[in-house]
Amino acid sequence: MSRLIADSASLARPSASAGIELLKPITWFAPMWAFGCGAISVRSSGSADQAGFWLVLAGVILAGPLLCGASQVVNDWCDRHVDAINEPGRPIPSGRMPGRSALYLAIVWTALSLAVGFALGPWVGIAAALGCVLSWAYSAPPLRLKRNGWWGNAAVAFSYEGLAWFTGAAVVAGGLPDARIIFVAYLYSIGAHGIMTLNDFKAIEGDRALGVRSLPVQYGVRPAALIACAVMVMPQAVVALLLPAWGAPWHGLAIVGLIGFQIVLMRRFMTDPRGKAPWYNATGTSLYVLGMMVAAFALAGINGG
Repeated sequence: MSRLIADSASLARPSASAGIELLKPITWFAPMWAFGCGAISVRSSGSADQAGFWLVLAGVILAGPLLCGASQVVNDWCDRHVDAINEPGRPIPSGRMPGRSALYLAIVWTALSLAVGFALGPWVGIAAALGCVLSWAYSAPPLRLKRNGWWGNAAVAFSYEGLAWFTGAAVVAGGLPDARIIFVAYLYSIGAHGIMTLNDFKAIEGDRALGVRSLPVQYGVRPAALIACAVMVMPQAVVALLLPAWGAPWHGLAIVGLIGFQIVLMRRFMTDPRGKAPWYNATGTSLYVLGMMVAAFALAGINGG
């Protein structure tokens, strides 16, 4: 009987709603926001008008629905055996994406991402290709970077923040962005590593059982929380120091203020990292991404000046 059920599931057609669920639209916001920061950071150079609305819209779609969506499908495909035990209702183990249809979707979505990326320019294409490599390396063997909190979180942070920011700047600039823009995008990628660590507090027992060495598993709850906070604050502090040196003192002061509010919230987070990680994600992380936008407007003024 079980064999008949498996055979009938393999012959079933994939559900469109299941495909959308695999793409996880809720995760698209972070790279789309970072793309917007990148686009704004070169806004005053005069190239934004040349890029045009449709070009920027294509870049937003590339950052969110395509690249981020592809990474989510890859992750679900590579985790299908674990999901069959822990989350049998997910599209793949439930049979709503039968057979290898999820793998085919991951391959097609990756190829489409690369095609759109290179259509938007060589530097955008290179960034898209690097993002695709990181998404497969994060989830798929033999690398499977997600097994280690340092490497896995770095891959996600770099893709969601740094590469997305670079892509937005490259689309609007029509080429390689200013070195200061690239450096600020890199700094916010480092800080995003701490944000990724916040998501690891909800699955410590499961990660430990599966051999996933997240930072809370490696160091314990409180030390991992301290690491996450430090990793989030330090790159922002560097940005706050750089902006006045580049001619944007008020933007730098605004980021200092945002850091101060984050530190206040971090003190509460540290009283119960496991319980308050979702709360801090909704509060402190919002201030972090707001600081990204402040830095983007600062860079726009610097480049335009």
